[in-house]
Formats: sequence, C-alpha cells, structure tokens
Amino acid sequence: MGHDAYVAGRTNPLRAIPSVERLLRHPDAVALVARCRRERVVEALRMVLADTRRSLAGGGVLPSDAALVAAATSLLDAGTAPRPTRVVNATGVVLHTNLGRALLAEDAIAAMADAARGAMNLELDLVTGRRGDRDALLADDLCALTGAEAGLVVNNNAAAVLLAIAALAGGREVVVSRGELVEIGGSFRMPEVMAVSGARLREVGTTNRTHADDYRKAIGPETGLLVKVHTSNYRIVGFTADVDLRDLVAIGRARGVPVLDDLGSGALVDLAALGLPSEPVVRDRVAAGADLVSFSGDKLLGDRKRGSSSAGAISSSSSRRTRCAVRSGPTRFVWRGSPRRCGCTGIHPICPRRCRPCAGSRGRSPRWTRSAASLRRGSPRGSARAIA
Repeated sequence: MGHDAYVAGRTNPLRAIPSVERLLRHPDAVALVARCRRERVVEALRMVLADTRRSLAGGGVLPSDAALVAAATSLLDAGTAPRPTRVVNATGVVLHTNLGRALLAEDAIAAMADAARGAMNLELDLVTGRRGDRDALLADDLCALTGAEAGLVVNNNAAAVLLAIAALAGGREVVVSRGELVEIGGSFRMPEVMAVSGARLREVGTTNRTHADDYRKAIGPETGLLVKVHTSNYRIVGFTADVDLRDLVAIGRARGVPVLDDLGSGALVDLAALGLPSEPVVRDRVAAGADLVSFSGDKLLGDRKRGSSSAGAISSSSSRRTRCAVRSGPTRFVWRGSPRRCGCTGIHPICPRRCRPCAGSRGRSPRWTRSAASLRRGSPRGSARAIA
C-alpha cells in the first residue's frame, strides 16, 4: 500500500479496500481461478468486499488481501459442498416430509448405484431394438401391487392429481366435497391444483356434512370428474357425514362420470395389522371401482424425496378411455416429471417384496396408442389402471 493510499485509508477506511482486480492478482486467487470459473471467483470476492465495507462502516479493521481471498475461497468451498447431509430423526414421525421420508432398501440403493455407472435400457425395447417406454419397466410391478390394470410413475402425488384432472376434466367442472378441499405440505391446495389444471371447481356439501344427493345434484353436462380426497392430515369429528367411495363410484357410473380417489399417501398393506393407525389401502380403493387412485410412491415404496427419485402414483379400475386420456393428456410438463434411470431402478427392486401378499401381475404392459381427444369421445368401461 503506497503512502497516498495509507493516508487516504487513515482518513476514510473505505478507500483502502482493495479492488477486485488487485485481489485477483494475489497468488492464492490465481490458484482459485484455476480451480473455479473466473466469474464465480469474482462474484465471491465482491460478496466478501461488500461484507468488508459493512464491517468498516461499523468500526471494524480492514483484513489483509490474503485474508480477503481466503474468505472468498471459503464461500466457494461452502457453495460446492453437498447440501443434503445425514441427520438423526428423533421427531417420532417415521415418514417425515422434511427429513427425506422413507428410507431406501439396500438392494434399491445397489440397483441405483449400478444404473448410474453406465448406460441402461431406460427407453429401449431389448426385444425389438427400437425405442421403448420407460413406464413399461415398472407397470407390471405396480399392477401387481395395486390390482390395477396399468401403471405410470410421475413426479409426486400432487403431479398425479394435476395430470389426471387436466386430462379428464380440463375446461370442465370437477365436483368435490367442501370438507375435502385440503392443503398439504408445501402449500399445495386442492382448489389451486384444479385451477392450474384448467378445470373448474364445483364444491358440494358443507365443511362437516356431504351427502350423496349433493353429488347427484351437482352433476351436469359440464361435469368431467368426481374427486374424493382422503383428509390424511386432519380430522373433522362430531356431527359429520361423507359419501363412501363405492357409493360415489355408483353415482359416477350412473351418470357416465369417472371418479378420481386422491389418497395423498395411502398404504399398500393394512397397517392396522401391525398396530399402526389405519390408512386406506390402494388395492382396496381400486377394488371399490375408482377410475383413478393417486398415492405417494416415495412414501410407500421407499423412494427418497430427492429430485427425480420422488414418485406419485395412480391406480384405478378405469375404462380404456380414462386410462389413455391420462397418459396422453395435455399437461406435458407434469408428465416430464417421470423417473430417470435411478428412479426406475430404485423403485423396481422394492416392488416384488410388496407384491408377495398379492396376486401376480397381468403379465403385460399398457400400450397407449390413441389420442386423448379421440378417447374422450367415449368407449366402454373396462378394468383397472395404476400410475405411480
């Protein structure tokens, strides 16, 4: 530091702060630029100098150039360090949303690591050598788990609900009980999901009581879907009434309107048998006749809620019209949330375990060949479909 700079620094400490260019010429900064992009080093130095100005304004001491470069190095090292880290779950909540939810099985971890090391048949039909469908890798396992006819993995349960509503009731009315307009973690609200899907919400009943006639009176020419939502994160007790899923399915079939059952989380086995609080079992909801049943894949199959590994699912007893409309619906940005290589390989090893108490799969994968527009013109009801 020259004499003039020294005098200026004594008069106004802020004028003694070195420039970014000067710091970039420091040997430690030269080594840092060789390791990181110059733009990132410049940004880190500017942040350090901004903090220095605030410190000097409060009576602090100006650090040396080496200390300023070291502070910038620490910032860059902190930015490149892995953000997810192991913690101890002592909350008493087993599937904690904020702590990663369900653990992965060891064989699933091994399968994901193996898939990450090289190429795999994510979208390649090994029999024909042509482009395949990643859904086919999981469809049969999901069918065996849920008793549904077809299976599809999307980003999460909220995405599954949005995709189903957009495909089946976009631009039309969706009928749902006022007592089931839930908000889940992350501020996902059912009315807002419907608004994004392009459907119009038609509320029926009251907060505490909804009857079958409420649904019957609400169904009209513009009705595209009946939705039943499992209120998994709260309870309304006392003077209450709701409509059983089987009764709602009967109402829908009588009027030609499909039914979506949103379980939120759901269960693949009866938890009551293990001494845990009971949750709706996906297979039972499919057997009850719902055209689509959405549930959480990462909670039930042990797929961690991390990036493309998370999963939502839909299982259903649905017509070909319903199955195909969901697969080829207009909400393509949701569809792009389907699992990548590690998501597929992580889920697959888990499914056979969950299938053991259940019947085997139907031995074939779904094929969607018709457009949603042609399918919506109507075709007879058929058997079930699963999406995860």
